[in-house]
Amino acid sequence: MPPNAPKTVAASKTVMSRTMLPSDANPYGNVHGGEVMKLIDAVAGAAATRHARARVVTARIDELSFLAPVYVGHLVTAKASVNHVGRTSMEVGVRVEAEDMLTGETAHVASAYLVFVATDEHGRPIPLPPVTAETDEERRRMAAAETRRSLRLHRPRTP
Repeated sequence: MPPNAPKTVAASKTVMSRTMLPSDANPYGNVHGGEVMKLIDAVAGAAATRHARARVVTARIDELSFLAPVYVGHLVTAKASVNHVGRTSMEVGVRVEAEDMLTGETAHVASAYLVFVATDEHGRPIPLPPVTAETDEERRRMAAAETRRSLRLHRPRTP
């Protein structure tokens, strides 16, 4: 397959899970948001790398919403896939769920959109293969990502 042949969203789908330990939390058992953020960046970076098959760097966390608390002992699972691809950058969406492994109860605890840039070995941006949506849900996510990209490009840049 040529390096810049279109790839499906499914080809980038990545899932990572880890059990939250006391070292991940405050003295009251609430997991630090930074631990969840670290997992989000790791799973999104893996999804971006799978799409690019090249080095990628996090360029932006466009949105990150914490929706519910995470506690020590929870199994936290982050799911990521590429939503949209530009010339050298791509948006990756991440959904995070926490499971109380004793009760089986799960909760949607965070969602995020991150932008990654593919780079060569010298850190210079390189072109990305396009992404192809195969399902109605993937097409919906792609359209929403295009709207977010348009908003990002029209924001004033800060010095």
